[in-house]
Amino acid sequence: MNTCYIACALDCKIEIEKDETDLIIGADKGYFILIENGIKPDVVIGDFDSYKGAIDCENVIRFPVKKDDTDSALAVKYAIEKGYEKIVVFGAIGGMLDHTIANISLMGSQIINGVKIILVDNENVIFPVYNEKISFEENASGRISVFSLTNESYGVFEKGLLYSLENYTLSNLHSLGVSNEFIGESAEISVENGILLVYTSKNNFEKYLTK
Repeated sequence: MNTCYIACALDCKIEIEKDETDLIIGADKGYFILIENGIKPDVVIGDFDSYKGAIDCENVIRFPVKKDDTDSALAVKYAIEKGYEKIVVFGAIGGMLDHTIANISLMGSQIINGVKIILVDNENVIFPVYNEKISFEENASGRISVFSLTNESYGVFEKGLLYSLENYTLSNLHSLGVSNEFIGESAEISVENGILLVYTSKNNFEKYLTK
């Protein structure tokens, strides 16, 4: 699957193995973060209220500061317009918490359209699960938390973890799925109808998530 990589303003270690069909976007100060990581973006987008330095990129898209979307949302919209259905966003967790919440909301709004947005920082990853099952290999370790992004998520199963769920209805007003743990077994999380927000370590996501 072709991937769009977006760098936002928060400092983050970024390693990208870019294919010819992939796209790299710097969202405002995300341009500087990419350059600091030795990566040159294909596109730079933003109102540039957080980065005012020089930009060495042929494709720079500028927006006014007074606008309806955040810079990360503008970058996501651009990626979707270019046909990308997998979008990895670096440096979008923490910092200004209202922006983190906005990024999570953006993730939920796009997964129903077939676009999966994954939020990554140096240690953590947040991603959506929509009417599907995912699995982790037995070497996954540490914490994993599951929340409902929809009002209710029906038919939620959690198997091979310290705490199990079986055909549970998880509400977005209930924190039951927080701070579960891997126990050295292969694990599965699934939802029959709804959107789950899954949080775990970047290491688990990159090495042990099978589907």
